[in-house]
Amino acid sequence: MRRLSLAAGLWLGLAAAAQAGQPVNLKAETADSDGIVTLGDLFDGAGSAADVRVAAKPGLTVVLDAGAVQQLARRAGLDWANAEGVRRIIVRSGADGGASATVARTGNVEVLTYARSLSTGEIVQPEDLIWAKAALAPSDAPHDADQVVGLSARRPLRAGSAVSGRDVSAPQVIATGDIITLTYEAAGMVLSAKAKAMGRATIGEGFAAQNLSSKRTIQAVATGPGQAAVGPAADQIQAAPATRYALR
Repeated sequence: MRRLSLAAGLWLGLAAAAQAGQPVNLKAETADSDGIVTLGDLFDGAGSAADVRVAAKPGLTVVLDAGAVQQLARRAGLDWANAEGVRRIIVRSGADGGASATVARTGNVEVLTYARSLSTGEIVQPEDLIWAKAALAPSDAPHDADQVVGLSARRPLRAGSAVSGRDVSAPQVIATGDIITLTYEAAGMVLSAKAKAMGRATIGEGFAAQNLSSKRTIQAVATGPGQAAVGPAADQIQAAPATRYALR
């Protein structure tokens, strides 16, 4: 009888091991471009279960219950331990079609939020940001307002929503076809000329420009709306550490 019990225990242990799922971790970043959230969007190492559908995402965001996701993953053969105590998973689309996973943990956190709604292309100013308490924060939430001020909204941003790094980008100050002023500075001498921008650029970014008088195409560096530097000054700007400018 003792041998039977030992054998039964061994068999049960092997059966439990066989039923154990593949350990997986929740992704910090997802890539959802078709409006359908799958286990592969949420977990690293989902393997053959990657295409298992979790939920539809008809809008910019979808909120998933972590417990329900854990059970679904388990039925699909995945084992998510959820050691961090995640309660909700928010998947939101970015301007580039990607999405980032935001996790909600126990307790409130301080996050930067938008004090007003911003339109695409608007420049974020200090007064547009306010710290607020929230149960969750984007995985790429900035830790300082200076990381966002002076940057351009990549899409419409709603007042009260948490700030994410994916919300903003360097502002475009020169567009293809713009008539701009090129400035050359060296040894105390300053020369300027009109040119046509052959590409678009943000502040500090290089682009090609065609001199309207000589028709010669040269490389310039954007310094502001309709303004660009050439020569030694342009080289210095590109060699300097990146600087964010607030355009007022």
